[in-house]
Amino acid sequence: MAYHDWLPTSWLQHKDGNSEPLVSLRKQVDSLFDDFDRGFWARSADFAVRSNISETDKEVCITAELPGMTEDDIDVSVAGNRITVKGQKKSETEERKDEEGRQFLQVERMSGAFQRSIALPFDIDGDAVTAKVKDGVLTVTVPKPAEVAQNTKKIEVSRSN
Repeated sequence: MAYHDWLPTSWLQHKDGNSEPLVSLRKQVDSLFDDFDRGFWARSADFAVRSNISETDKEVCITAELPGMTEDDIDVSVAGNRITVKGQKKSETEERKDEEGRQFLQVERMSGAFQRSIALPFDIDGDAVTAKVKDGVLTVTVPKPAEVAQNTKKIEVSRSN
């Protein structure tokens, strides 16, 4: 429901075309809630990397959405049992600041620095890890050590009576 659906028409506009104070206030409150829905602090803070973690008997696979980023924007590192993905995405306003006449009225696309660390239940062999980015999705494949893969046993679940 739009804000004007429940306001009296006399409150919407003066005859000279200027908005009433209550309409302006309502627009500001709507904008505040819109910002909250998108992530209230998204414009000034770092953004969170959305990722999926899956596994097989032989490997752990981490996929992360990094739209608009290339391999030059991303850094993947390993220390012990922890793998870290970090990087920085520039905002479109920064990318276009050399163009004359471009004035952004609204910016919703996320930008900023990010870092995401994930601990695995085994030490990671950094030489065996692979990382690839395609169409804005980073895929990091971490092979499991032989002893971890061998010690994995599937337990059958039965129905209790």
